[in-house]
Amino acid sequence: MNYKIAVIPGDGIGPEIVGASTKVLDKIGEKFNHSFDYTEVLAGGVAIDACDTPLPQETIDICKASDAVLLGALGGPKWDNLPGDKRPEAGLLGIRKALGLYANLRPAILYEELKASCPLKPEIVGDELDLMVVRELTGGIYFGEKGQDGDNAAWDVMKYTRPEVLRIARKAFEIAMKRHKKVTNVDKANVLGVSRFWRSIVLEVAKDFPEVELNHLYVDNAAMQLVINPKQFDVIVTSNLFGDILSDEASMITGSIGMLPSASLSDGKFGMYEPIHGSAPDIAGQDIANPIATIISVAMMLRFSLDLTEEADLIEAAVKKTLSQGYRTADIYSEGMKKVGTVEMGQRIIENL
Repeated sequence: MNYKIAVIPGDGIGPEIVGASTKVLDKIGEKFNHSFDYTEVLAGGVAIDACDTPLPQETIDICKASDAVLLGALGGPKWDNLPGDKRPEAGLLGIRKALGLYANLRPAILYEELKASCPLKPEIVGDELDLMVVRELTGGIYFGEKGQDGDNAAWDVMKYTRPEVLRIARKAFEIAMKRHKKVTNVDKANVLGVSRFWRSIVLEVAKDFPEVELNHLYVDNAAMQLVINPKQFDVIVTSNLFGDILSDEASMITGSIGMLPSASLSDGKFGMYEPIHGSAPDIAGQDIANPIATIISVAMMLRFSLDLTEEADLIEAAVKKTLSQGYRTADIYSEGMKKVGTVEMGQRIIENL
C-alpha cells in the first residue's frame, strides 16, 4: 500500500527530528510492504525567509492532497519582532484552520523506565501515568475577533459556536470509550459565559455516552489537580486556550516535553502529527534533540489516519524497549544510562522494530 505524506520539517530542530522519524517510518514500510511518499513543504520561519509568508498556499494544497501531514516544529527568536500575522505561529494556526484540524490529541504518558525523571513524588504517580488531553484547536480566543485602540486598549474575543463544542465533546467521549470511560471537562463556568455555554453542550453530548463517567473542573483547580493527583484523569476535554496550557503542564509531569506526541484531527481520517516541544533553536544542528516525541507522533499517524494499528504498536514497543536498554538523549539522561544523540536514538529504535 502506498501513502502520501506531506512533511513540514520547519525550523530549529524540526529537520533533525523529522529526519529520524521518517527513517523509522521507512523501516516500517520495509517490514509490512508499505511505501511512503514524502513531499516536503514550507511553513513557519523558513517559509517567511523563502516566500515572505508563514504559510504558502502551495503548502496548504499539498497537505490537502496527502493522506496525512508530519510536522517538525515552527518558530524561533529570529522572527519574534514580526507583526502577529506574519510570525511563524500564524502559519501553525493557519494550517490548522485550512485543514479543518479541530481536535488536538495530546497524550501524557510516563514510561516506567523514566519514573526518575518525573518531578512528582513516586507515591503520587505510582508505576505509570497515561492521560489524554483533547483540546479544541480552531476556535476560542486564538481565532476570535482581535483589536487594538492605539496605546489605550487591546482585546481578543473568546467565542465558541454550538457545532464547534459539539464535535470536540463527541470526539472526547469517543476516545474515552476506547480507554477507561472517564471524561473530565475543564472550563471556567463560574466566571465566563462562554464556559457555561460550553459546559451545557458537553452535558448534552454526555447523554449519548451513558457508560462514560463525566465530571467538571474549573481550569485553575484542574491545573492544581494535575500535580496533586494526576492519576484521577483519563480524558480531559477543554477549550483551545485552556488546553494549550494544561497539555504543557501534563507533559512536564512525564519528565520531559521531548517525549510527547500529538495528533490534530479533522472529521475524517486526515490528521497532522507533531511533537509538542517546539523548535528549540538553542540546540538546533547539534544532534542532541530528542526525536522520540516525533517518532511516537508517527505511530499516532499510523493508528489514527492510516489504520495501521499493528505497525503503530510496533513503533511504541520499540521505543519502550530502547528506553529499557538504557539509551537516553540529553533531556532524559540520568546517571548510569547511555547518552546518545538524535541520529543514534532513531537508529536504536529502528534496530528494535
